[in-house]
Amino acid sequence: DGVLCLPERTARLAGNNALDVFQRHREKELKERHKIYRWATWKEGLPLTIAAGSEDDLPANMRFHEEKRLDFEWTLKAGTLEMVLKRVYTLLSSWTSLEDFDLIFWGQKSPLAEKVHQCWRDDELFGYQFLNGANPMLLRRCTSLPTRLVLPSGMEELRAQLERELQNGSLFEADFILLDGIPANVIRGEKQYLAAPLVMLKMDPSGKLLPMVIQIQPPSPISPTPPLFLPSDPPLAWLLAKTWVRNSDFQLHQLQYHLLNTHLLAEVIAVATMRCLPGLHPVFKLLMPHIRYTMEINTRARTQLISDGGIFDKAVSTGGGGHVHLLRRALAQLTYRSLCPLDDLADRRLLGTPGALYACDALRLWEITARYVEGIVHLFYHGDDVVKGDPELQAWCREITEVGLPQAQERGFPVSFQSQNQLCHFLTMCVFTCTAQHGAINQGQLDWYAWVPNAPCTMRMPPPTTKEDVTMATVMGSLPDVRQACLQMAITWHLGRRQPDMVPLGHHKEKYFSDPKAKSVLNQFQTDLENLEREITARNEQLDLPYEYLKPSHI
Repeated sequence: DGVLCLPERTARLAGNNALDVFQRHREKELKERHKIYRWATWKEGLPLTIAAGSEDDLPANMRFHEEKRLDFEWTLKAGTLEMVLKRVYTLLSSWTSLEDFDLIFWGQKSPLAEKVHQCWRDDELFGYQFLNGANPMLLRRCTSLPTRLVLPSGMEELRAQLERELQNGSLFEADFILLDGIPANVIRGEKQYLAAPLVMLKMDPSGKLLPMVIQIQPPSPISPTPPLFLPSDPPLAWLLAKTWVRNSDFQLHQLQYHLLNTHLLAEVIAVATMRCLPGLHPVFKLLMPHIRYTMEINTRARTQLISDGGIFDKAVSTGGGGHVHLLRRALAQLTYRSLCPLDDLADRRLLGTPGALYACDALRLWEITARYVEGIVHLFYHGDDVVKGDPELQAWCREITEVGLPQAQERGFPVSFQSQNQLCHFLTMCVFTCTAQHGAINQGQLDWYAWVPNAPCTMRMPPPTTKEDVTMATVMGSLPDVRQACLQMAITWHLGRRQPDMVPLGHHKEKYFSDPKAKSVLNQFQTDLENLEREITARNEQLDLPYEYLKPSHI
């Protein structure tokens, strides 16, 4: 019952001729989009979001397609049913030994999850996860011993070992200090617990990353020299210390590196794109395939996962408000450099580390994505002055780094684009974050979190302060109960599984560009990705544990 006005497909930059029919069209389009796509504050001090109380409030173009919606909702129901069956199945059983987790370890699981189930107690697999597990973002190579690592007298041998590894450049750390002082959840009247551990690891000559010492809590006035746990300790004490680290990694992985650094950032990019770039703009055409469904999945997360009474409140130790505190802290650390793999891996001194498969694949994907972005940008921006003089592009930049991400320019984000290079780098970051980085962070949930003791969502007893008193009852009393464990398995399968309507990177069906030159840039991108796929497949055939998350066909 109305007129729909569609421009042809050729990408073009804004002109300054007010009489130009295309110029009038793009101005009118942005005016309408400003009314439809509005910013909202989910929680003070966090990135802004799309204004939508539920997914039904979203603009129709941003909604899941019908098959996607049905699949998403049905698998959630199937997961809930599986959870109920597991609960019933375990009602008659005791919950007193680690083997009792086998009672719920059935249903949807991957071959790697089975391997984790078999080997999760091994120090080697514990260390491996910092390089290539669900969260490869925290590990860094040491340049000095951390100040928080207070070594009491009698530990001279350990100090000498640490110093030796430091001299060799083979000493690494994973510090969870961001969790220090975050309030822990209360689930069904039961207090849960959080810690802020520090792990020191060494890389042996064969390339294995092995833990040397774990400090579960940082020094405090009450405990100036907190206990240190060692591989030579009684086996259950050492296992419990490692389990505390894995629980802390679950929190930072899900909240800082998954929710904030990929989902919420992608949403800021998506909303800014809809508000500032008309459909004719080449950057709109470049970004659109990579922000599909971002607004709906995030809106559903805010109403079901991290909402009051949502999954986090029901089963995760940072739920009940701690997660919001943690996100605020994490945002203060979200620098522009941390989103660009070459800078991030250099800052963490991991470039060239043997066996760092995430690092290796991420760098290759960044390079391939950058070549694609540069190819498109150079077709439309023939010099730095064209970049500087594009008002829509400059407004889009400000919308992201001044409006959507509060105070981002203080953390190295650009507030305007002054050159082709600066624009290409930023766009590469946008595409990489929404595609490859999310793939690396999301897919591992299926493998590493299905066996709950390897990454417990919550801990139900305070961290141990002595080693001799740790019994199997302490370990089982600390790990999630049946209800929480079932919920963890169901939700990580639901979120980490391969989506049936997944479109692999570079293979979107919509033809946004009509220019033959732009098409050949996309074709080259697809060829580069196919070559990388072959390289990764060949490499993985030589490995005991293949690293699949950054295979282009999985992204």
